[in-house]
Amino acid sequence: MSESVTPPQQGPVVDADAKNPTTKSAAKKEAKRLEKEAKLAAKAAKAAPNAEKKAKAEKAKKDDAADVPFVNTTPKGEKKDMSQPMGAGYNPIAIEAAWYDWWSAQGFFKPESTEKYFPLKDGEKRELFVVPAPPPNVTGSLHIGHGLTTAIQDSLVRWNRMLGKETLFAPGFDHAGISTQSVVEKRLYKTSGKTRHDLGREKFVDTVREWKDEYQAKITNQLHRLGGSYDWDRVAFTMNETLSKAVVETFCRLHEEGIIYRANRLVNWCVKLNTTLSNLEVEQKQLTGRTLLNVPGYEIKEKFEFGVITSFAYLIEGSDERIVVATTRPETMLGDTAIAVHPDDPRYKHLHGKFAVHPFLDRRIPIVTDSIIVDMEFGTGAVKITPAHDPNDYEVGVRHNLEFINILNDNGTFNANAGEHFNGMKRFHARVEVVKLLKEKGLYIETKDNPMQIPICSKSGDLIEPVLKPQWWVNCKPLAEEAMKRTRAGELLIQPKQSENEWYRWLEGIQDWCISRQLWWGHRCPAYFVRIEGIEQDINDGKNWVVGRTIEEALQRGEALAAGRKFTLEQDEDVLDTWFSSGLWPFSIMGWPDNTSDFHRFYPASLLETGWDILFFWVARMVLLGIKLTGQMPFKEVYCHAMIRDAHGRKMSKSLGNVIDPIDVIQGQTLENLHAKLREGNLDEKEIIKATAGQKKDFPKGIPQCGTDALRFALCAYSGGGRDINLEILRVEGYRKFCNKIFNATKFAMLKLDESFVPEPTSKPTGKESLVEKWILHKLNIAAAEINTQLEERNFMNATTSAYNFWLYELCDVYIEAMKPMTDESAPVETRKSAQQTLYTCLDYGLRLLHPFMPFVTEELWQRLPRRPNDSTPSIMVSAFPIHNNAFVFEAADKSFDLVFSCLKTGRSLAASYNLQTEIQFFLHIQNDEEAALLESQLPTIVALTKGCKSAKVVRELNEIPAGCGGAVVIPSVAVHTLVRGLVDLDVEIARCDKKLDLARMNLQKVVKVESQPDYAETVPENVRLANEEKRKILEAEIATLEMSKGMFTKLK
Repeated sequence: MSESVTPPQQGPVVDADAKNPTTKSAAKKEAKRLEKEAKLAAKAAKAAPNAEKKAKAEKAKKDDAADVPFVNTTPKGEKKDMSQPMGAGYNPIAIEAAWYDWWSAQGFFKPESTEKYFPLKDGEKRELFVVPAPPPNVTGSLHIGHGLTTAIQDSLVRWNRMLGKETLFAPGFDHAGISTQSVVEKRLYKTSGKTRHDLGREKFVDTVREWKDEYQAKITNQLHRLGGSYDWDRVAFTMNETLSKAVVETFCRLHEEGIIYRANRLVNWCVKLNTTLSNLEVEQKQLTGRTLLNVPGYEIKEKFEFGVITSFAYLIEGSDERIVVATTRPETMLGDTAIAVHPDDPRYKHLHGKFAVHPFLDRRIPIVTDSIIVDMEFGTGAVKITPAHDPNDYEVGVRHNLEFINILNDNGTFNANAGEHFNGMKRFHARVEVVKLLKEKGLYIETKDNPMQIPICSKSGDLIEPVLKPQWWVNCKPLAEEAMKRTRAGELLIQPKQSENEWYRWLEGIQDWCISRQLWWGHRCPAYFVRIEGIEQDINDGKNWVVGRTIEEALQRGEALAAGRKFTLEQDEDVLDTWFSSGLWPFSIMGWPDNTSDFHRFYPASLLETGWDILFFWVARMVLLGIKLTGQMPFKEVYCHAMIRDAHGRKMSKSLGNVIDPIDVIQGQTLENLHAKLREGNLDEKEIIKATAGQKKDFPKGIPQCGTDALRFALCAYSGGGRDINLEILRVEGYRKFCNKIFNATKFAMLKLDESFVPEPTSKPTGKESLVEKWILHKLNIAAAEINTQLEERNFMNATTSAYNFWLYELCDVYIEAMKPMTDESAPVETRKSAQQTLYTCLDYGLRLLHPFMPFVTEELWQRLPRRPNDSTPSIMVSAFPIHNNAFVFEAADKSFDLVFSCLKTGRSLAASYNLQTEIQFFLHIQNDEEAALLESQLPTIVALTKGCKSAKVVRELNEIPAGCGGAVVIPSVAVHTLVRGLVDLDVEIARCDKKLDLARMNLQKVVKVESQPDYAETVPENVRLANEEKRKILEAEIATLEMSKGMFTKLK
């Protein structure tokens, strides 16, 4: 089995089945063929036009046959007909067809299936493995990052299912408030020119639900294609009735306990999305100095200045004195309500308690002393204070009871508080105008570079504005303290370790969480303002609000608050942060707050697998809320996978054109269709042009058809604990070749398992197996042990490498080749039967080892294998996963075959060095009886595994080696020689021997020098001394062999 495939550590290589260079025998045949053709030249020339036409027609016919798309004729839910012959080659679309629907119809995805196919022995207790799948957002189709999530999670689920655990892989979908509303609003405006306000809240929400239904169906299909073994009877959606009940219960319960409270505080306001954001949804963009940037909502040609600090002066009331302040946001001076100086700063002692005059507004600005915010050594030592638009200034405003003046409308324009001149002006136009007017009044001092960070909305790219708004907040401190305490106590394992360190760092610095969002799509806050007739009330004051699980409960609480007075309830217009409902996911999908059987049976979960980038967005919130509401950690382990980037290391972005739909990788996609898909989204024309160019560069020939199994295997092979994956589609295509290798190897092997073959009742060896059989069973056992350990440790890269190496380098390259003479008709019956049984065991267990990563091709091939007597297992999905088996331990055979394999590799290398392609003859010079007997018995294996090898012979004496041989040392007592007489330039070979001898003698001198050092035996560790001794013996043997070869070549001259 010599087909070349891509190893996990590198990109795909060219297929090695290219024809060999012309040999002597091939040259003779070629000469005869040319002679025959010469005699028919005239006739051939005459017939050439017609022949060419016929050849083209036949080629076109073959191409048409190859291009005929596969059509799945298996009725949905029924098992594929496996009585038909195997296909001519590996076709992933044909292989993957029908299996998923059959698995689902058979109930294999359900946790109850384990009990049916893995009965417990007396006294055994079944283990549980539960994975709540991170719910994909219904904003759009899945991208390749979701493919990674599914590949990792489903590999673990399938592996644990095959270990006999009761497994539940719970699927679901997230309503994704901000993102989904934003994408629907864009689509609505793009297609109809309307806004959500034109539709009204109810109609708009209905429109979003239509979008949700459409994309939930698309995503479901993608997850089917990816092979995720989810229990679809338990599919959840964050806004369905059960999960909405959990959201309302959580809000009410936490409000009743004082953990949720209402406060008028600074929030992160996104003008573009018109909503509040949490701190986690704000990215900090680093600027090194003056930078001109476009801002969403402004003309594309408009650029505004950031990364600078502007100094200007305020006049002191009643004098000509000025006080200079500096700011990175000049427009905020319209909301200034104080100037702070340090109480100990002698420069300003005379100004304590005085006022400055605002240059554009009828406003007196008090000068206050504050040692916290003011650094006397920085700048002028005077700081302008805008309490309603800056977090630090807000604290100053609270300390000094300053006026909080909001100058910003929700749409990013300034309001009347900014003065008549600025009323209705956009915020960054106001920035330019403020500087202009300051210059006109002679108050402008300077603008200079200022390295800084600016807050950017992670959703829209807009500049975030700190704005004062009454919102609902969660007091996170006590929840975080309990989470850290329990994590340190070992209740939660976080992997990789880097993520655990970040976990503690974030929880220690946690801030209160604003959960109000100014959206229409989401869970509306179950909070009601109690408006009492005849009383002036502050809507910002939480004391005037009640919460209710139902409107009846809210009315009852409203009556108590109104104390007999007339009142009306006004429900909060805001919805809750998406992460608030997502934070309940592990237990809300199990029916909480009701005491359902699923909640008792499957909570807490075993594993939460997700990207490290949402460790705090989502995972931390699940832990905080899970502990608080259920008293338990919501899961026992968190595994954070890497973030997928493109081959250039760039983050996936629609505008770059590098976002990859996993279905395009599975079934292939033309460049034209990739371009067409760009226009299905909400990109503007400029972004489409940019994305199209990106696609042309990255996928000049489109995306090749790779299949699900190759994609899943590649994504797992990439997952080695790093934080980023630079995905190359060509590497995925390389794993398609690996699938092809498995398919062809199994197809070939099936020919060796003739119709009369019946597997033994068990896989236990008989004890009569040949050396190579024992060796392959030992390697199978090692692979099984390694893969189980590596999956337990969540090292997917090493797990896939172990599976890959067993199939490619041990089963295909060695055993299947070595067993060919053992299964020939001329071989003894017992030898043939034993080789067949071993082959069957390796195929059966080898496919099982691969199944978690490659579910489709392994099912297809496993179904073609005969079953052992009394084995009625219907699917590889519910077959037992191979584990370490003492019966397969053959350490002595492994060591012996290693020597055989070393001889084989040395012989191949030796033949290649002389460019021998055919008629290769090996002479193995063996110096001890045990090794001679071993290698004598394995000569057929050496011949079978060396392409072009005519014979191999063991010799005990040097004079038995024919004249004209080149040689190479395997170990000090074993050397391989090959006959090259008449095939090489003797002078060149003598010179080559001299060169090798010089190098070997120099290396020997080095070793001898080291061994000759005083106190060598006393000062050098034993393992080093043994290694040096072995190295010296090999070099001595190599020198002897080279001298012999040189002598032979010299005599032949």
